[in-house]
Amino acid sequence: MLATGALRAHLIEARLAGTIATLREKSLARYRLFAARDPRVLLGLDPERDWPLGEVLRLMGQKCGVSVDPAHTSGPDVVDPDRTIAALDRFADRLAEAAARRVPVLLGTGHPHRLLGFYAALADALSSAGCPVLTSAYGVRVDIATRFGVRTCTLDYVRGVALMREAGVRGAPAVGGVHTHSPLPVRTVLAAAADASGPLPGLVIGDHGWVCGAGQLGFEAIGLADTDDPALFVGQAEGRVREVVPLDDAARPASYRPLARYVLNRASLSR
Repeated sequence: MLATGALRAHLIEARLAGTIATLREKSLARYRLFAARDPRVLLGLDPERDWPLGEVLRLMGQKCGVSVDPAHTSGPDVVDPDRTIAALDRFADRLAEAAARRVPVLLGTGHPHRLLGFYAALADALSSAGCPVLTSAYGVRVDIATRFGVRTCTLDYVRGVALMREAGVRGAPAVGGVHTHSPLPVRTVLAAAADASGPLPGLVIGDHGWVCGAGQLGFEAIGLADTDDPALFVGQAEGRVREVVPLDDAARPASYRPLARYVLNRASLSR
């Protein structure tokens, strides 16, 4: 298994943790929107209580290691690599539990251009361990609201990982793959699985609306989140998200491969 020290060095070198590319200005803007319960940043979560800006900032400091000083308003954001590693360990332990029980799993990403390879490695390993990897609602069209209007997308699966594409576009994930925060895709998949009386996931793995949307509906969910996505960490604090790994979620795709190897080795799922 990749040693913890080597993993820490990789996180910092690849800027997945330490100083990351996400800007403090963007994170603070998202925290303000979350405090105002703006649906664009809730990602499908309906918080149980109010989360004023100061509380959101303190939570993100606790979970990610960002500065809790409200006067710090610009520059690159920071993630504590030790917090990332500790969360990866818990993430891996949950994968091991799922594999031991062979529960059905659902994997989905709103970052198909960045994180598909990470989730696909998990899907392959969990399938080999006997976990059914669910692919409900394949080809279904979903209308997703954006700041430019409504965007009609198609639900697709690549190596067992759900993603959204521009309607009518086929090919590699980079062709027509849609970056989305919406919880509508996971709601669509879960509703289709229920309507078909098929298996429902015992674990949902992903990011953005895939995690918050599933957690809000009572499904166990784990995933990755950047410093500008407070909804996942609030969901964890309120008990609707099981585990969140803090890191930059928009780095080079290859930089996530060592993380996949690390969690699969820890979970005893590597082949």
